[in-house]
Amino acid sequence: MKHDENEGGFISHLAELRKRLIHSFIFLIIFFIGCYFFAEHLYGFLVDPFAQAVKNDGTDRRLIFTALQETFLTYLKISFFVAFFVTCPFILIQIWKFIAPGLYKHEKVAILPYLVLTPVLFFLGGMLVYYLIMPLAIKFFLSFESTGISTNLPIQLEAKVNEYLSLVMKLIFAFGISFQLPVVLSLLARIGVVDSDFLKKRRKYVVVIIFTAAALLTPPDPITQIGLAIPLLILYELSIFSVKFIENKKFKDSNA
Repeated sequence: MKHDENEGGFISHLAELRKRLIHSFIFLIIFFIGCYFFAEHLYGFLVDPFAQAVKNDGTDRRLIFTALQETFLTYLKISFFVAFFVTCPFILIQIWKFIAPGLYKHEKVAILPYLVLTPVLFFLGGMLVYYLIMPLAIKFFLSFESTGISTNLPIQLEAKVNEYLSLVMKLIFAFGISFQLPVVLSLLARIGVVDSDFLKKRRKYVVVIIFTAAALLTPPDPITQIGLAIPLLILYELSIFSVKFIENKKFKDSNA
């Protein structure tokens, strides 16, 4: 009898998870369709850093596509990317509603801030890319153009639509995921995997790891690599303070 109850409870949990996944998928599809109608405007927003960087350089700039379906597929990518970005908080809410009934009150209080902080940090990483890293990186790459005096033929950028979009999306995703470092370290501290002393002693190794990760996640140029590495180093130092705060709170609770 007890086995049947456990099996029934497991099946009901699977049904609940299935329902929440379906709701998230439907929400994503609705936003995807809505975003597609504004795909041209969304692309205009994403291409604005490039437009602003080359606005006054005295050259007629354009973005090209070399395949008939390229722009159409680009708009689909934009629509899905923006729809997923917008629906992430809704998906996190669905995850929260699924796991919350099985948590104690103090566990809910501990986890809830991370569900709020995760999309906020991702958004901050995206803003850093859009407003700072991309304009600097574009100017850096354009500095390699040539008028042809020393190369016999001029070297001029004619960026492809999908390649530019892929670069922007890759950078936003890389920065957004990397900015989750404080969340990950704080969660590891709560379950006792790391502590503040551990993080302090391994700071020099983390510096190497961060710059290596920045080199792998970004294009091979110093602007974007340093632009990712420095914020991550700052976030790592903030994570040490966060972990120390968690340790002090645990110590006070244990002595209460």
